[in-house]
Amino acid sequence: MTIEAKRKHLNELLEQAKLGGGEKRIQDQHAKGKLTARERMDLLLDEGTFEELDAFVTHRVTDFGLDQERPLGDGVVTGYGRIDGRLVYVFAQDFTAFGGSLGEAHAQKICKIMDLAMKNGAPVIGLNDSGGARIQEGVLSLGGYADIFLRNTLASGVVPQISVIMGPCAGGAVYSPAITDFIVMVKDTSYMFITGPNVIKAVTREEVTSEELGGAMTHATKSGVAHFAAENEEDALFTVRRLLSYLPQNNLEDPPAVECRDDPNRMDKELANIIPDDPNKPYDMRAIITGVVDDGEFIEVHEFYAANIIVGFARLGGRAVGIVGQQPAVLAGVLDIDSSVKGGRFVRFCDCFNIPLITFVDVPGFLPGTAQEYGGIIRQGAKLLYAYCEATVPKITVITRKAYGGAYDVMSSKHVRGDINYAWPTAEIAVMGPDGAVNIVFKDEIDKSPNPEETRQRLVEEYREKFASPYIAAARGYIDAVIDPRETRPRLIRALEMLQNKRDTNPAKKHGNIPL
Repeated sequence: MTIEAKRKHLNELLEQAKLGGGEKRIQDQHAKGKLTARERMDLLLDEGTFEELDAFVTHRVTDFGLDQERPLGDGVVTGYGRIDGRLVYVFAQDFTAFGGSLGEAHAQKICKIMDLAMKNGAPVIGLNDSGGARIQEGVLSLGGYADIFLRNTLASGVVPQISVIMGPCAGGAVYSPAITDFIVMVKDTSYMFITGPNVIKAVTREEVTSEELGGAMTHATKSGVAHFAAENEEDALFTVRRLLSYLPQNNLEDPPAVECRDDPNRMDKELANIIPDDPNKPYDMRAIITGVVDDGEFIEVHEFYAANIIVGFARLGGRAVGIVGQQPAVLAGVLDIDSSVKGGRFVRFCDCFNIPLITFVDVPGFLPGTAQEYGGIIRQGAKLLYAYCEATVPKITVITRKAYGGAYDVMSSKHVRGDINYAWPTAEIAVMGPDGAVNIVFKDEIDKSPNPEETRQRLVEEYREKFASPYIAAARGYIDAVIDPRETRPRLIRALEMLQNKRDTNPAKKHGNIPL
């Protein structure tokens, strides 16, 4: 064969690889409103940057009819490219070839790029669209999943890992995304579950659709499995690009900084009037966050889950930061099981990847009730406390209103190594709210009073001034400064600049034992 013939043969093979399972199956994929693996790669990565690996790999099993079909690539496209000029490793399961099912060779391709990602310190992005384990390959398929799970675990906290669910993801396959840092799902065309509707009906007699059981909004609102629910595939891939802009390449780097066009000394006059006079009246913490951060840009994580706490990424003075804050507009911003777990996982991610934490506090305490106690609020709430105690990144806290009881301690207080702790004049820091405290401490005085309600109100105001005032905590050094709400942005930026070379360590150990 001549050199020209060999070159022609190579081009023919490359074209064959691009077709995956063939034109007919590509048409079927489009008919479902879904893109192919390669089309997804083109949207995700900077134009012309994708370098494919293992395009000629095929499966090795020849039993049960697999010898009749040997598509190049074995149902997954793998390689590396760039997003905003930064290196990333990517795999995209190809549903047109064997339904994207995972076999031995398929798994080895994924493992190869994960190994390269860890060696070279770059994020891993998985585009999942698979019918699950390839039945014909038996234990080889199961072993392939375990090989991937191990690498997900070893890569955790080393490089960012993002999973995008763009079709089915069922059975054991769900545990790889579950270990990764963020899961993006696509509404109406993606789903995740351990056992499908048919199995559930056979075992429990429950009737449920795939969308109800494991659709994007189910996991974004009820289970908390999905961090983002995208409107379509294009939106999902744009979300990944946007998310990565806040993250470092690996755990040894700082997050990328950008030029700040928003005046670092800008003061937002609206912040002075955002806290209602009535301490029991809600307000939207997002208004404070967007009023403080650069250009009001905030990418919220877990937006629809445990909405009584807000977590996400923003920039201050061009520096990427992780934001955590109570949401008084939902359950008064109380901490419960779901919000504690949500907040704790986010805090730990930021600490893994050197992202400073900004915490906005308005928390009346932990949610009472038998459901919470039986559900393990003691253990679950301790996860958020553990995460803040363990974190060594710069931690800056702003108490906007309530900081009551143990929840005050948990929310990045000075006592758990908060670096800079501010309070607004409206802050109330106490063992419990004034109403509850007065009803306990002054019960006899109130009962004996000729006008109990008037006496109670007077004592509540006295308690608020004498015991809950932020100046009492400031006098002890637990609050570094009581600040005008309007100067929150410049204060935070200056504190971040001061803390940019912070070095803190934990005692030498293999790892801690977080109360899981």
